[in-house]
Amino acid sequence: MKIAVIGCTHAGTAAVKAIAAEHPEARITVYERNDNISFLSCGIALHVGGVVKDPEGLFYSSPEQLARLGVDTRMRHEVLRIDTAAKTLRVRSLETNEEFEDSYDKLVVTTGSWPVVPDMEGIRLDNVQLCKNFFHAKEIIARAGAARKVAVIGAGYIGIELAEAFSDLGKEVTLLDNMDRVMAKYLDAEFTDAAEEALAGRGIRTALGERVSRFEGRDGRVAKVVTDKGEHEADLVVLCIGFRPGTELVKGQLDMLDNGALLVDEYMRTSDPDVLAAGDSCAVRYNPTGQQAYIPLATNAVRMGTLAGRNLVEPKVKYRGTQGTSAIKLFDLNIASTGMTEAAAEAAGLDAAAVTLRESHRPDFMPDAEEALLKLVYERGTGRLLGAQILSRADLTQAANTLSVCIHNRMTTEDLAYVDFFFQPHYNHPWNLLNQAGLAAEKQRAEALRRQAAEEQAGAEQAAAKEQAAAEPKPERRASA
Repeated sequence: MKIAVIGCTHAGTAAVKAIAAEHPEARITVYERNDNISFLSCGIALHVGGVVKDPEGLFYSSPEQLARLGVDTRMRHEVLRIDTAAKTLRVRSLETNEEFEDSYDKLVVTTGSWPVVPDMEGIRLDNVQLCKNFFHAKEIIARAGAARKVAVIGAGYIGIELAEAFSDLGKEVTLLDNMDRVMAKYLDAEFTDAAEEALAGRGIRTALGERVSRFEGRDGRVAKVVTDKGEHEADLVVLCIGFRPGTELVKGQLDMLDNGALLVDEYMRTSDPDVLAAGDSCAVRYNPTGQQAYIPLATNAVRMGTLAGRNLVEPKVKYRGTQGTSAIKLFDLNIASTGMTEAAAEAAGLDAAAVTLRESHRPDFMPDAEEALLKLVYERGTGRLLGAQILSRADLTQAANTLSVCIHNRMTTEDLAYVDFFFQPHYNHPWNLLNQAGLAAEKQRAEALRRQAAEEQAGAEQAAAKEQAAAEPKPERRASA
């Protein structure tokens, strides 16, 4: 069996290892246009800020490791064309410019994603940088040394982490986003307010609700970011606007979302049964809604890649979907989220409610305790958990993983209120924070049901009164003389 894998970052690496384990007799060829594989791009900010000294630690596999599994890894090879009907590839070596044809019995598309690059004036000025791969990381570090004022465009996780890293390096940092809050995709206002306060406390300027219109330069190098509301000086600009799936090679051949994300079934099979796909090139099943969504995360990628390898020939293991669980450390704040924010639930048209809890993370009799901010989002009628967010100076981020399992299993606020958690004063209260949040949500639900019942009773009484009034005989009118 001849297998071709296109792309070898997280999903590709996981897929190749799974295929080699499942099918040791197969001829596996990997085509990767970069000169490295398995780069953990989430570590770029740590490397920029000097936390990670040796960038080699940001790789967890290599062509040599794959070769020991019998895999032919073609580095610096770009696939130019895919013909799924003929099961052929057109490939070019980026070292020699030689082009050749290859064929496959099974194809695994793990082409990942690429940063969104807006088509605007000045985008090609020197020192306007992307942030995705190892090459970008090296470029950012090389250019940051001489930079004094840095603008980071995009206040998602990557943008926030880079802003912190540049601040730690002593740079003047401006963080821009067209949304009116940082990390608005992941967190509601109670949490983003705390994050923005932390950023301001470290001297990082935020320019929120501003849309970048162009870049201005001096001697070919960027000098200014111009938005619809003002101007910001910068001699280094890093774009962290977002990502789009890299699926142009199969456009018109495989089913995909409007943004190009490939649609796969629960066994990672595309609309062509001999083509599987995984990672940032794909849509995923988002469990809070049950719908397909584009959520590019390394955690999704490694799971999907492994499943693509396991299910290559026959369906064996189902994909369980995702809650989009994620976390970030911002200075001394530990923040994590899973599932839907309250704003996202409302935007999706769900009848959702939320409860927010502020509580010390362990008993007051302990020598020290940190305040924890915990929010649950749930379906109003059923109490089904839809999402959660947690923030504290204490590291309570694993609570998001626990709540992710709860959402996955369609647990309710009542389930959460009474599920078993341990108690130990070093770590928590006799009623765990998650129990407390479930209890608060159940109290909120009970009060809402009482109000609804009272309103329904009042409405029924008003209707009965009107009906009785209508049924009573009216006095006859006397004709005037």
